[in-house]
Amino acid sequence: MIDTHIHLLEPDRFTYEWTKGFPALTGRFDLSDYQKASADTGIQAGVFMEVDCEESADEARYFCSLAEQPGCLIQAVVAAARPESPDFERNLEAMAHSRLTGIRRVLHTQPDELSQSSLFRENVSRLGALGLSFDLCVLQRQLPLALDLVRACPQTTFILDHCGVPEISANDAPAGAGFLAWKKSIRALAAEPNVNGKISGITAYAPEPLRNAEGLRPYIDTMLEAFGPSRLVWGGDWPVVNLGNGLLAWSNISHELLSRLTADERTLILSTNAKKIYRIL
Repeated sequence: MIDTHIHLLEPDRFTYEWTKGFPALTGRFDLSDYQKASADTGIQAGVFMEVDCEESADEARYFCSLAEQPGCLIQAVVAAARPESPDFERNLEAMAHSRLTGIRRVLHTQPDELSQSSLFRENVSRLGALGLSFDLCVLQRQLPLALDLVRACPQTTFILDHCGVPEISANDAPAGAGFLAWKKSIRALAAEPNVNGKISGITAYAPEPLRNAEGLRPYIDTMLEAFGPSRLVWGGDWPVVNLGNGLLAWSNISHELLSRLTADERTLILSTNAKKIYRIL
């Protein structure tokens, strides 16, 4: 089992302004802490996902160096970068490493216009030729903007993080207007061949009564229907998942929701696809 979404926070090395609003995420969350949290999940390898720190290039270099150590659980790195910057290409060159397999620019905290600029799209379009993917982190209401971006960059591989961050509390799944709007957007994104989905992160967005297999089933079933097992990966989103019920609980919920699939289909989602998309050896 491969976890494609591991955040490691090392505040003695890097600055995380956004965590100040989340007391549960304040402090150090390093690889040894993650290994303890994942001990009973069956996770054998993982992808480090950038944590929106102020020293993004240093963060990328540090975790790429960690990933190349023999036996390290972290096998690939998705780094932060700013496609809206004229220095984007130069910054990518400074971060270049065999373990750097993707880029993420968090969009859900940014103005909607950011991803619509020609410079942003030109730079994201360059990633495909460099063998780098782009992780999409957008809110449910921003999914149409994500669709515009992926259509403008057909040669770049995209991964939609956290099921497109559905508004679970307000969506009234499976028949509410909010849920149906989310579902329509997911289907539209999945219709684009360069987009993959990531089953991750949603327990942190779910109220306690829905933080279980039955409460989350409409969302996972939609992802399965839209993308199919061949274009889905799984992510733990640790330690943000602690805002829900933790990594083990999310792992157990995920296994229950995927239990109706064949063994081969589960292997695609939990391992094989991650190796291909994030170039894990």
